[in-house]
Amino acid sequence: MKKIALIGSTGSIGTQTLDVLRSFPEEFRLEGLAAGSNIELFARQVQEFRPKKASVATKELADRIRPQLPAGVELYYGDQGLVEVAAGTDADTVVTAIVGSAGLPATLAAIEEGKHIALANKETLVTAGHLVTELARRKGVSLLPVDSEHSAIFQCLNGEHPQEVSQITLTASGGSFRDLTREQLRDVTVEDALKHPNWAMGAKITIDSATMVNKGLEVIEAHWLFGLPFEQIGVLLHPESIIHSFVEYRDGSVIAQLGTPDMRVPIQYALTYPHRWTSAAKRLSLAEVGKLHFREMDFDRFPCLRLAYECGKIGGTATSVYNAANEVAVARFLQGEIPFLQIETIIETALAKHEVQSEPDLDTIREADRWARALAEKL
Repeated sequence: MKKIALIGSTGSIGTQTLDVLRSFPEEFRLEGLAAGSNIELFARQVQEFRPKKASVATKELADRIRPQLPAGVELYYGDQGLVEVAAGTDADTVVTAIVGSAGLPATLAAIEEGKHIALANKETLVTAGHLVTELARRKGVSLLPVDSEHSAIFQCLNGEHPQEVSQITLTASGGSFRDLTREQLRDVTVEDALKHPNWAMGAKITIDSATMVNKGLEVIEAHWLFGLPFEQIGVLLHPESIIHSFVEYRDGSVIAQLGTPDMRVPIQYALTYPHRWTSAAKRLSLAEVGKLHFREMDFDRFPCLRLAYECGKIGGTATSVYNAANEVAVARFLQGEIPFLQIETIIETALAKHEVQSEPDLDTIREADRWARALAEKL
């Protein structure tokens, strides 16, 4: 039986991870569970799975939910609660499904304890890729990608020699506004932005998909996961989201991973690797799909992706600032404070004002993150 801890259980990836665990009750045991503020759903999850440790965002929420939890469940809260759930149980694999840079300390703590990481939190590698990958190497810990694109690349690399890779290409749906011009983007609403054509995702990731920040974060993450320079990482618009990503080798061969857009497939693969268990996901019929379409990426149309490449090549704290400024800008857009196009303006302004620190330690990363958030709130 595999023992799992899950941080970010009430979000899109978290709930789909629990769907996978439900499909194999004899194969998985949930040791730890952490969420933010959706305590109604979280209480039901804890009652169903009865983990040894659970955590919510604040002490106030913990006090409210405590009477609803089964006897024997240890309840924590805040950042320390995330660390307890990720690193303080007998779990052998930790699914990091929390959104944002809040997942970094818990991930590092879990790796320190020798736990394998099923990584759905892009920001962990975006903000501290050099720290996370080096610690994982020293501890002999696997970083198993959960994002559909990185899972696809991971599968396409299986059994191949890394030095024979010519290029990897991440596909992008283009998000809610892929067919709109820059002029048409000026008046889009939050409701418009949240209508993703292909994937069922949380609000923040859906907005990131529309700005192409999500793909930018994935490019930076791919650099750390697969050890490739940014010149060997491409992005291609693929509206159907059937080819999740592909690898081109130096002999001209291209290996791609295809499937219906269902996040339970890459989640399950990360949890069962190196095996493939039967999945309830809808099977892909290429005859039904009929045609697949592709378009070159336009960096003028999607400047946030261009900025991600620039930050990745600069390295250091540039990627932390990119991520932090975006998190604040997206939150402000969702709250109706700023128009859609101001998200990219805030990111670019924060980067222009930031003095990059190379090879930052964790404290330096946190300070860059704090600085970028404070600035993004004012812009």
